[in-house]
Amino acid sequence: MPPALAYRRPGTEGEAPLPRLYRPEEIAEILGCSAWWVKDRARRRLIPHTRVGRAYRFTADHLAEIVRLYEERPARPAQGTPASAAPVSTPAAQAAPQPRRLLDASAPRLRARPPRRTQYDTVA
Repeated sequence: MPPALAYRRPGTEGEAPLPRLYRPEEIAEILGCSAWWVKDRARRRLIPHTRVGRAYRFTADHLAEIVRLYEERPARPAQGTPASAAPVSTPAAQAAPQPRRLLDASAPRLRARPPRRTQYDTVA
């Protein structure tokens, strides 16, 4: 990751520097995922971001928040910790897949339809 540069507007001597803005490709490289995933989550407003024109940009604070959002906590508290320290709810925990149902023997078995056209005999 390139070092964060301190950007200053001309004529602003005592003000705080502007934050470094990262592109989705840089965030994806840091997180070890694809840029498509980062842009898709930003488009669906699932991760914090800044829009500059039509482009998604991220600050270091946004990156830290993304990591916190997708952090996984243990299901059970470790022994010796108080029970009041409940695990933090994560988006992944809320959308946990349901267990698959076994096929019922009394349910009708589905069959595929035969194709409407053959490979060489096409009907218009």
